[in-house]
Amino acid sequence: MVNIEDCFSFHKQDCIVIGCSTGPDSMALVDMLLKIRDKYDLSLIVAHVNHNVRKQSFEEEAFLQDYCLEHNLFFESMLIEKYGDDNFHNEARTIRYQFFESIVKKYSANYLFTAHHGDDLIETVLMRIVRGSNLNGYSGFKKCVDLGSYKIVRPLLDFTKQELEDYDKDNNIKYYIDSSNLKDVYTRNRYRKNVLPFLRQEDPQVHLKFLKYSNCLSDAYKYIEKQRNIALKRIKKENTIIIDKFLEEDEYLQREMLYYILEDFYQDDLILLGDTHIELILQLLQSKKANSFVNLPNEVVAVKEYNSFYLKKDVNMISSYEIEFDKYVTLPNGHRIIKVDSVETNGNDVCRLDSSDIVLPLTVRTRRVGDRIKIKGLNGSKKVKDVFIDKKISVANRESWPIVVDARGEVVWIPGIKKSKFDKKKSDSYDIILKYS
Repeated sequence: MVNIEDCFSFHKQDCIVIGCSTGPDSMALVDMLLKIRDKYDLSLIVAHVNHNVRKQSFEEEAFLQDYCLEHNLFFESMLIEKYGDDNFHNEARTIRYQFFESIVKKYSANYLFTAHHGDDLIETVLMRIVRGSNLNGYSGFKKCVDLGSYKIVRPLLDFTKQELEDYDKDNNIKYYIDSSNLKDVYTRNRYRKNVLPFLRQEDPQVHLKFLKYSNCLSDAYKYIEKQRNIALKRIKKENTIIIDKFLEEDEYLQREMLYYILEDFYQDDLILLGDTHIELILQLLQSKKANSFVNLPNEVVAVKEYNSFYLKKDVNMISSYEIEFDKYVTLPNGHRIIKVDSVETNGNDVCRLDSSDIVLPLTVRTRRVGDRIKIKGLNGSKKVKDVFIDKKISVANRESWPIVVDARGEVVWIPGIKKSKFDKKKSDSYDIILKYS
């Protein structure tokens, strides 16, 4: 019998965002939470992403909106209007979780619930084994992930897809079937149609064995994480790896550190990456060539420069960008701008600002025709283009170099190159410190 209270410890007045696709799994999850809403005084928000790849998706969105209105549920949705050239499933997943996180923040929710079930876990584990990964990847995904301000919870991992469909039938719950889930062109679907039925014949409760397997690997990985983090302190300087120090480490830890570095850079799980990419990077680091590189998925480049190694976006693929600044941004050139509490240095890689002199929010973008900067210590302003020329910045680098502007469009800083009149001395009054690294 499917009972969500057996899978998760609810508390009074929990605020839960539910990622819902209108499929049988997520509609079952919404219904289960509705049944215990009054018991725990839950605040429930249904978050839906219209992926805009099927005509039926608009009908599904309208159905879910009406369903939420009928059951007194908060409803939030977004339409993906355009996709890039990346792997479709990976890009859609990234957009989906970014949207979910924005809804979590909007409602100050403490949980994001998704409807992943036991079959999903089996498929993910098998795909990772065949593709190649590390212990963390081989474990698939966790039932609960603590992200600090909220937790992602997958409470249905103890159940199979068939059990959830039976639940829908018993409770007369309407749902939609995504036709793309039936196409053999997708790897996951082939596992679902060909491998899972065989495993289920061997053991009807095989999903619970995979859940145990996943938990065992996760526990082992916790210990490896500790050793990896200690090793990272020995070989990493800001966003750069010191190659000779890296090569002194145990070979297993070398691979774990590379997986960690890649995962951090991609800001996602390692779905696009496998053992082949790790081996390519290891060969690069062991090479006698002083300067070389390896191309990775999504226009990422692994670069070796003498005794240094780092990752960067292939800036030749990027003509412009505009990013609203919060606490930090990762730039296409592989650098970051980070808001810090204090810093001792005072070079062009540091900018101190007083929020009363500027208009927030700050934005990091590429140069536009006509951009001018009011130079610190000088009267008047200067073209940003001329600043680049004076500093002998190549034409290619000028097109992707970050410019920090306020909400009025005032150039407040050219990171690493030039400060504006808005920059403050260490002895002045300021409440914002930015560092370019």
